[in-house]
Amino acid sequence: MSKLPQWVGRLGTGLTRLAHRLESQQADMLGPDGEGDDAARGPGPSEDHPHGGHPSGGTPGAGAGAGAGAGAGAGAGADDGAGAARGGTEGPEGAKSTEGSGDAAGEGAAARPEPPSVPAPPAYAPAVSARPDPVDAVPWGVRVAAEAGWRLLVLGGTVWVLMKVISSVQLVVLSFTVALLITALLEPTVTRLRRRGVPRGLATAITFISGFVIMGLVVWFVVWQVMENVDEVSGEVQAGIDDLRRWLLHSPFHVTEKQINHVAKSLREAIGANTEQITSAGLEGVTVVVEVMTGILLSMFCTLFLLYDGQKIWNWSLKLVPAPARAGVAGAGPRAWATLTAYVRGTVIVALIDAIFIGVGLFFLDVPMAVPLAVFIFLFAFIPLVGAVVSGALAVVVALVTQGVFTGAMVVVVVLAVQQIEGHVLQPFILGRAVRVHPLAVVLSVAAGSLIGGIGGAVVAVPLVAVANTVVGYLRAYSQETALRAVPGPHGATASATAPVPPPVVPPGPPPGEGGG
Repeated sequence: MSKLPQWVGRLGTGLTRLAHRLESQQADMLGPDGEGDDAARGPGPSEDHPHGGHPSGGTPGAGAGAGAGAGAGAGAGADDGAGAARGGTEGPEGAKSTEGSGDAAGEGAAARPEPPSVPAPPAYAPAVSARPDPVDAVPWGVRVAAEAGWRLLVLGGTVWVLMKVISSVQLVVLSFTVALLITALLEPTVTRLRRRGVPRGLATAITFISGFVIMGLVVWFVVWQVMENVDEVSGEVQAGIDDLRRWLLHSPFHVTEKQINHVAKSLREAIGANTEQITSAGLEGVTVVVEVMTGILLSMFCTLFLLYDGQKIWNWSLKLVPAPARAGVAGAGPRAWATLTAYVRGTVIVALIDAIFIGVGLFFLDVPMAVPLAVFIFLFAFIPLVGAVVSGALAVVVALVTQGVFTGAMVVVVVLAVQQIEGHVLQPFILGRAVRVHPLAVVLSVAAGSLIGGIGGAVVAVPLVAVANTVVGYLRAYSQETALRAVPGPHGATASATAPVPPPVVPPGPPPGEGGG
């Protein structure tokens, strides 16, 4: 009976080893990742019982020893202390085996691979700054120049295309522009007739026919006077050339008659050698005459409809403008028309005064063709600055060739005096500030107009510049006023100090054909 407790202790140790062997096999079956159902295995030694204890509260070995001791005491009925002592001696072995199983579980957990991680940079590595934004890398001045540059390129391309289009339809553009000028001159007459009860069609017909009849009579009178006096003028020009030749022979320049004859012979040979070019120029002259007649008819046709349906044409044109800009254009149109009307009226009055005073001076100085020269001065006055110089030079040349040096000098004095009065008294008083243009702008616009459209372009260039100046000024003031209205107004005493200033008031004139209805 004394050997029974030893046998029971060895049985408990074998069972413990068998349990450890089963746990190691289960760990091998789960694989190196250690994934599995922890609930199926039950809590391990590192979870609910971190010290590898048994659920009963003690170690497995101690539990087995206690059970063996108790069984021995109950079965034998004697030597309880010896059985308990043996059971206690078996407890440390069980504890050691449990610790061995815990180490095996720890080795299995350490064998699991850790997730990859980026190693931290070494302490000696230099700091690398991020690349700047390309927009921030470009200097501010270069960015401004680039922005302005491509906008200027687009604007220049637009102007170039517009000039090409105008050059291709030059006759149509000039005819319509001349029709606008004539309409600005005749439209007040239509308005007066409408106010007196004359129907629109009859008022338009009366004004149109009378206006073009008067202009035709003026042209006919000029041509008639030139044809009547051409023989007399040619004889006087020949006499003047002879006088110039005699003066050169007795002048201090020591010009000989042989040199003068050589110059005359060279001129005759040049004329004979360029006969084909002169003939082609004559043919081109015929073409120019046809184009002029076509332009006159087209201008008359446009003038008639502008006088009759000018308001309807303007309203239709406004529909082509985008809605956000329509209000500004609708306000700029009447002011532009008022500027054009004032320019045409003022230019006609100033040109008439110049022609009368210079014509009277030429008449008293006994210069031939005084009346045709006065008409030329009236017509050339529609070309500011340049036209006055050309017409005055023509009068001086005719007086110098026909009447001599003294008469020519007196004509120079008369022309200069009249032009000074025109520039400093008549134009500021009649035209006013609404249509005044800087002299540099006048010269440049006349030069550009003459290059694009010849004499017709030079005539219409300055009024177009004056109208553009008025339109740009009004639109600038209108945009400023609109921006001020969009800002919330102040309150209190500062409201009157920051109130929006209205744009400059220009007495608006009705668009072509609007007057009276």
